[in-house]
Amino acid sequence: TLGTQTDYRDGEAQTDPYSPEYVVPGGSIPELLTLATLAWGRGLPAGLAEVEMIERAREKRAWEATLPAMDSASNITKRRKMMDHMERKEWAFREQEIEKLQEARLEILKELLRRQEENQNKMDAKRLDDHWQNHQKAKEEKVKKIQHDCALMLRKLIAKRKNVMGKLERRDIIQEYTDFASQTYAPLSRNGYFPDSHSERYVVKCCYLDTFTGLCELEASLPDYVTQVKIKAPKPKYTTTETGFIKRSARLEVTLAQVHQ
Repeated sequence: TLGTQTDYRDGEAQTDPYSPEYVVPGGSIPELLTLATLAWGRGLPAGLAEVEMIERAREKRAWEATLPAMDSASNITKRRKMMDHMERKEWAFREQEIEKLQEARLEILKELLRRQEENQNKMDAKRLDDHWQNHQKAKEEKVKKIQHDCALMLRKLIAKRKNVMGKLERRDIIQEYTDFASQTYAPLSRNGYFPDSHSERYVVKCCYLDTFTGLCELEASLPDYVTQVKIKAPKPKYTTTETGFIKRSARLEVTLAQVHQ
């Protein structure tokens, strides 16, 4: 239930398994000493390759025990043949290992080439996409400029058509004040007028609208027909003529009412 805090990092602690010292009795050759070249991280813990190596070493020691003694010429010839056969077997095994290693390296190289090709394709696609986006932006800007120039030229042509002969015209004040779309009522900001800078002058200031007394006086000054509305009921329309026939419009209204129901 208690925790401790040390002054050392975890990497400074010993994490590899401890290998104690050993003593070999005279006249004995332990099989475990054949694995002395293996260490933690370099062959240990043992995998499939290490197990196969151990099995081959055992088979080789058993084969060495079956070799004939070198006491006669026939035994020497037989021993040489057995050693040649074992050497060819070892070379064949070594060639298989080299082929496996080459195949593994070839697979790694293929995977690296495939990843490199994928990355190159992604970069090419991104470069093409950026190039296409830049072209689209340039196209949109060009279209906007053409539309702006077209509107400008149209306004110029319209202004020229108003005065085809090029005569000097005086300012028509009456025409300007009768046209509510003229510069008098709706000045343009491109001509140097900004209505928001003098917006306070459009505020209506009246004593009759700002005080309650003024509202009462304004209401008292209004005529009765403004404050007291009189509604007259509409007179019914005659559906029959003087001779007693029903009008066509009345028959049509009855038919429409039936269809509506």
